[in-house]
Amino acid sequence: MSDFERAATGLGEECGVFGAYDLDGHDVAASVYYGLFALQHRGQESCGIAVTDTFGKRKVLSRKGLGHVDDVFDEKTLSELRGNLGVGHVRYSTAGATRVENAQPLVINYVKGTLAIAHNGNLVNAIELRRELEYTGAIFQTTIDSEVIAYHIARERLKVPKAEDAVRNAMKKIRGAYALVVSSPRKMIGARDPFGLKPLCIGRRENTYFLASESCAIAAVDAEFVRDVRPGEIVTITKDGIASDMGMALPPEKEARCIFEYIYFARTDSTIDGINVYHSRILAGKALASSYPVEADLVVGVPDSGLVAAKGYSEESGIPYGMAFHKNSYVGRTFIKPKQSDRESSVKIKLNVIPEVVKGKRIVMVDDSIVRGTTCANIIKMLKKAGALEVHVRISSPPFLYPCYFGTDVPSNEQLIAHSHTPEQIREMIGADSLGYMEIDKLKDMVGGLCYCDACFTGNYPMEVPGKDISRAFE
Repeated sequence: MSDFERAATGLGEECGVFGAYDLDGHDVAASVYYGLFALQHRGQESCGIAVTDTFGKRKVLSRKGLGHVDDVFDEKTLSELRGNLGVGHVRYSTAGATRVENAQPLVINYVKGTLAIAHNGNLVNAIELRRELEYTGAIFQTTIDSEVIAYHIARERLKVPKAEDAVRNAMKKIRGAYALVVSSPRKMIGARDPFGLKPLCIGRRENTYFLASESCAIAAVDAEFVRDVRPGEIVTITKDGIASDMGMALPPEKEARCIFEYIYFARTDSTIDGINVYHSRILAGKALASSYPVEADLVVGVPDSGLVAAKGYSEESGIPYGMAFHKNSYVGRTFIKPKQSDRESSVKIKLNVIPEVVKGKRIVMVDDSIVRGTTCANIIKMLKKAGALEVHVRISSPPFLYPCYFGTDVPSNEQLIAHSHTPEQIREMIGADSLGYMEIDKLKDMVGGLCYCDACFTGNYPMEVPGKDISRAFE
C-alpha cells in the first residue's frame, strides 16, 4: 500500500524493533539510532531507545518521544545514553492510542533487576491476560498489549533461573503475532512467534551483535547479516555468543508468515526468511501482467510500494516503464487527518502527476492494494486530468475482505470496499478503465516454498481470533 492509499484508509504499518549488544563495552545508542532510522517506514508515530551498561551499575537509561527518529534524538541526547546494550523501537499504533506513555521500549523495574522490551505485533488474547494480571494486583501505565508481555516475562522470571526461560514461559501464555527484543542486565534476547508472523533477524559487526525487524537495518549499521530468527525461536546473546531455544517451534507446515511483509511492509532492500523483497515484488508484477494483459503505452507505479511491481509488470508485458508521479517526501503522514476532505487534499499535496509523462497515453497504474478506494479514485482523476487517455489499474494483492488481528491495522469489514462490492463495481467507483487484482493462488510464487498467512484476503486465520476488533480495547 502506498503512502497515498494509507492516507485515506488508516491502514497502517507494523512496528520496528532493533537491538545492539557490544561485548567490548562500547556505547551502542548511535547504532540503535541508525538501525531505527532504517526501520522508520514501519512506524512514524513514536520511537525510543533504552540502554544499559553491562560492565557498570547496569542502570537502564531511556528516552522516548512522539514523532520520527530524528525528531526525538539528536547528538546530545544520544551522547547521554551511555551503555553497551541497547533496545530500540519505532511505533505505529495497532493497539493503544498515540501518546508518549505508549511509546517503546518499555522499561520494567522488578525484584530481579530491570527489563527493557520492544515488541512488534499484536496479541489476540491480550484482553484476558491483562484482566488476569489486574486481578492479581498489576497496575498498567499504558494501553498497549506490549505491557502485558513485559509483565508476564517479569513474573515468570521470579520462578526460573534465567531471563530466556522467563521469555519462553511467557510465550506459552501469549497468543498472536510478535517479534520481541528484550534486554536484561547482561543479555539481549530475541523471540519470534511460533507462526513467524513477524520478522526478526540477527546481524554481527566484529564483537557487536544486532537484532532487527529487517535486514536493511543490519546493513544500515554496516553489519553482516547472520540469519533470520526462526519462527518459535528464542535467541540469547551473551558474552559467550548466541544460544538458541526452539522449544516453541511449530511444524514448518503450520508456520504463517505475514504475506503483506512481501507485498508492502518491508523495505525493498530487505530479505526475509531467505526471500528478497525486491524480487518478490517483481514476481508479483509479472503475475499481474500474465493474468491481466492490456494494450497500453506506459506502466507506472504508485510510490513507493507500487514501483517495483510496476517494473515487473513492464518486464513481463513489454510495455515501457515510466515515472508518472512526483512524491513530496517532506510532507507529514496524511492519514492522521480527521476529515475525508482533509485526507484527499493532503494526498494531492504529497503526490503530483507529471503531465509530460502521461499526456496522450494509455496508462497501466500498479499499486499494492485498494482498501476504501477513495485515494485510488483521486489518483486516477489526477492522471486523466493530466491527459492520460486510459488508466488500467493493477493491484499486487488480492482484495481485502477480512480484518487482521496480528498487527496490520486493516479496517473493519464495513470499511473494506471489496467486502461489499464486486471488482467491476469497484472499477466503476474508482473510474478505472480496467481493474485486476493479484490472484490468490499466485501469492505463493512471491515467497517460494514458505508458508504464509493470507487471512486478510481469505479469512483463513492460522489461530483462533476474537469475534470483534480488539485493537482499541484498552483505551
